[in-house]
Amino acid sequence: MSRIAHAFDELKRNGKKALVTFITAGDPDLAVTGELIPLLAESGSDIIELGVPFSDPMADGPTIQLSSERALAAGTTLPKILSTVKSARVRTQVPIVLMGYYNPILMYGLDRFAADAADAGVDGVLLVDLPPEEAGEFKACADRHGLDVIFLLTPTSDEARIRTVVRRARGFIYYVSVTGVTGARSGVETTVAGNVAAIKGKTSIPVAVGFGISSPGQAASVAASADGVVVGSAIVKLFEQHRGDDLKEAITTFVSSLKQGVDG
Repeated sequence: MSRIAHAFDELKRNGKKALVTFITAGDPDLAVTGELIPLLAESGSDIIELGVPFSDPMADGPTIQLSSERALAAGTTLPKILSTVKSARVRTQVPIVLMGYYNPILMYGLDRFAADAADAGVDGVLLVDLPPEEAGEFKACADRHGLDVIFLLTPTSDEARIRTVVRRARGFIYYVSVTGVTGARSGVETTVAGNVAAIKGKTSIPVAVGFGISSPGQAASVAASADGVVVGSAIVKLFEQHRGDDLKEAITTFVSSLKQGVDG
């Protein structure tokens, strides 16, 4: 059983839901990322998504786009991210998912990436521009090395796409709560609970909801129907406002409040 599956199982046994937090690897630099991984876990993150910065982040809003630009300017690369994860594994066993785009993985080499990621302690991979119908080669490499491949569903996903994702997903299914790019929003779409229930009726794989969740109250609302709540842009925004110890304090305080919301 993967660390991701184990985390969801443990939470379910205790009547809890997962808080999944996103930060961009390398923003403001990889040394800070390495320090934040265990701090996020200690503050209540059940799963951590590390964004792999990319020069053309088409699914991301301005907050994460700017974060990727800062990370790339700091010299962040995929091999360095894997090294950072490997170092962080000395301090924490929190499940870690790399989230990004297909091109850097393809350039790295699919099987080489899967082997190196698993060796570093990565648990799963979510590539936002690799649909499940085209993911066969990458998924075969990931399966071979024990990586969970996580796929997206959206409010516009049809029955065929839902069936495909349910059949191929491992770890959890990421349900995108809104159409459009990432970014904090003022409210949660009213269709989320019904759509999540429809997906959960077709699979036992956990469903986590992300995009637009920016407060403990919104997290609580989503956790009422989903198995997990993903918060990204609202955390990444803190990197624009704080540095050093102030950044760590701001992030840990905010993540703790989100976990309280998720726990109800």
